[in-house]
Amino acid sequence: MAKKGKEVQTEHRMENFEEALTKTEQFIEDNQKILTIIVGIIVIIVIGFTVYRRYVVAPKQKEAMSQMYVAEQYFERDSFNLALNGDGNNLGFLDIIDTYGITKSANLAKYYTGICFLHLGKYEDAIDYLSKFKSKDKMLSVIAKGALGDAFMQTGDTQKALDHYLQAGNASDNAFLAPIYLMKAGEVLESLDEYNRALTIYREIQEKYPKSQEGRNIDKYISRVELLSGESK
Repeated sequence: MAKKGKEVQTEHRMENFEEALTKTEQFIEDNQKILTIIVGIIVIIVIGFTVYRRYVVAPKQKEAMSQMYVAEQYFERDSFNLALNGDGNNLGFLDIIDTYGITKSANLAKYYTGICFLHLGKYEDAIDYLSKFKSKDKMLSVIAKGALGDAFMQTGDTQKALDHYLQAGNASDNAFLAPIYLMKAGEVLESLDEYNRALTIYREIQEKYPKSQEGRNIDKYISRVELLSGESK
């Protein structure tokens, strides 16, 4: 009886499968024209995107990289106005963003532009451009986060500054960058009288980055915050 029951169930499954298959075939047959159009549109989009990247974006990217060189040289020499606005013969980062907006170079120019504005004391502009910068490069992303923290700090928004310092400090295990931003986060927390949180961060620097400049000087910060937090013995 059990065997017969299993055979019946199997037959029902097969019938259901065949019915579903028949319905699918019927749907394709009834809608063959529209399905062909949809497939054709998808193929055109894929081909169009490939052509666009190869014959529009790629040449623009090559051109943008060439234009970036002089602006980067000005940036390295701390000539931030020339880096931003160009020298009359060569484009600055702002022109590169406007002219080559579809390229990776334009995205990188947003990073440079944000840093330039930060150095020039134009903190709202720095925040604007650094917030638009996106990169898979871990080090650049961390520096951009930290620079955003600096800009927010200068505008008086200590909470956003703290958030960005913590993000920068925790996003990297780089022995040079991480302790810099963790230290800044600790100092902000001290300014907010959040001594226990500051102490936790200082101890993290002491434990993870003892050979960094911040790590070598961290004991005095720990001692001070222990007194302020009441943890000193």
